[in-house]
Amino acid sequence: MSFDPFIRRLSDFLELGMPSSDKKQWQKETLEPAVKKFPERREKFQTDSGLDIDPLYTPDDLPPEDLDYNKDLGYPGEFPYTRGVQPNTYRGRVWTMRQYSGYGTAADTNQRYRYLLDQGQTGLSVAFDLPTQIGYDSDHRLANGEVGKVGVPICSLADMETLFDGIPMDKVSTSMTINATASIMLCFYIAAAKKQGVSQEQISGTVQNDILKEYIARGTYAYPPRPSMRLVVDVFKYCAENVPKWNTISISGYHIREAGATAAQELAFTLADGFAYVEAACERGLDVDSFAPRLSFFFNAHSDFFEEIAKFRAARRIWARVMREKYGAKNPRSWWMRFHTQTAGCSLSAQQPENNVVRTAIEALAAVLGGTQSLHTNSMDEALALPSEKAVTIALRTQQIIAHESGVTNTVDPLAGSYFVEALTDRLEAEVHEYFRKIEALGGVIPAIEVGFFQREIAEAAFRYQQEIDSGRRVIVGVNRYAAKDPLTIPLLEIDAEGERRQIERLRRVRAERDDGAMQRTLARLRDAARGDGNLMYPILEAVKAYATLGEICDVFREVFGEYQESVFF
Repeated sequence: MSFDPFIRRLSDFLELGMPSSDKKQWQKETLEPAVKKFPERREKFQTDSGLDIDPLYTPDDLPPEDLDYNKDLGYPGEFPYTRGVQPNTYRGRVWTMRQYSGYGTAADTNQRYRYLLDQGQTGLSVAFDLPTQIGYDSDHRLANGEVGKVGVPICSLADMETLFDGIPMDKVSTSMTINATASIMLCFYIAAAKKQGVSQEQISGTVQNDILKEYIARGTYAYPPRPSMRLVVDVFKYCAENVPKWNTISISGYHIREAGATAAQELAFTLADGFAYVEAACERGLDVDSFAPRLSFFFNAHSDFFEEIAKFRAARRIWARVMREKYGAKNPRSWWMRFHTQTAGCSLSAQQPENNVVRTAIEALAAVLGGTQSLHTNSMDEALALPSEKAVTIALRTQQIIAHESGVTNTVDPLAGSYFVEALTDRLEAEVHEYFRKIEALGGVIPAIEVGFFQREIAEAAFRYQQEIDSGRRVIVGVNRYAAKDPLTIPLLEIDAEGERRQIERLRRVRAERDDGAMQRTLARLRDAARGDGNLMYPILEAVKAYATLGEICDVFREVFGEYQESVFF
């Protein structure tokens, strides 16, 4: 029996891909009869972003005129970085395991940080309470009942010193999820490090500092957009000159997604924000390559496995091309998109919370296959409370099992070349550029915020998603299908009710023991600087070192800049 015809056909397939006629023939002769016998579960299959999914993907979905390997994929560590910014990705070292944590008081959170580091966590991520996020001290009337509930309260340098007591700030990388008050928290961090004998040149980490997404989705803003952008750029400039290892912004799609956006919207709106920051910095006279290498991103890993992987790959490619071609960046590190990922909080269910362990594992795997640089995995109890010690340990172990047992870290970008993944990456990229055109037509990101464009888009997407759940078209296991009436059996973390009182007492001691006259003089200089156009990081740092509180510094800015009141959009 001769194998020559089979070998020739195999050679043709490898060189040219499957001919179109074969796919059409398969659909007609194989797929359609099978579907008649066993109908498909849905009339239409789509991603979370509403992109149609075909039953099969072949080379026909990636014609050479649409996907050029060298131009669109390339090699890992090379432009356009679709396959990752590092040549060997996790073969060198795995991602930073950075569990987001903060609650109670600075002393309480310090103990949790020490525990997590002892369990093998490799970086810290600070969650701040709501009053801290919007610039109020713990004893302000608006802070009543909120102190230490969704994060740690940091009112002064004394709190930051306690938060990092016994943690070497030159050895641990720290991420701080803070936006309206980001410049102040960074100054607290710099000053606390100095108290440890660590210079600002030695510290490393990230401050989120992404105020635009607060107006778009999250709501923890303080001042109007334009003076807030001034503070963002002041951080860029100060760190470029003084804190070389610090990532000056984490441009965040996470909260946009949590508010109800689709994957395509998350990607488009996040990148649009990123380019708005680049433009603002360039308008202030900064050279793009002086700050762009320290820009970083923060994405959500949701439950639509392949769409999330494609989203991360498209993100790198779009960022690299626009930074090089539109903004003229010449340093390859300015083209890199480096990002942290957190699994989707909004995908967690209060019903059957153990199911969240599985959800988180799938989402974390998508982030890893998408090439994340650092990762937070949500705990199974977070739909009910801040995570317990047991739950947060399971979440961390999830990352460690993926890193050391799954085998997915053994090769770089293992899904590259998948017909489905590459086609989906291209589709998402096209969706993003369509959103860019809409935002540009409105005059840019800030004008689009001011007319409610982003808010409406997200609200409509969230409404559609919830309708799908309510109607049963979208299955949420344990919620609208396979529900159970078993009583909740997992232990939950309870915040010490006395923590707020202790925090307020500590704050009042700080005010009583400082040199109040010297502190007031620093605030006067800060007020004068805010009315001018100099870099505000220098007078903020001076006030911080004099133990001015967060609320006192923010009150100066409220006096000069005013407060932002969001319009109502329908």
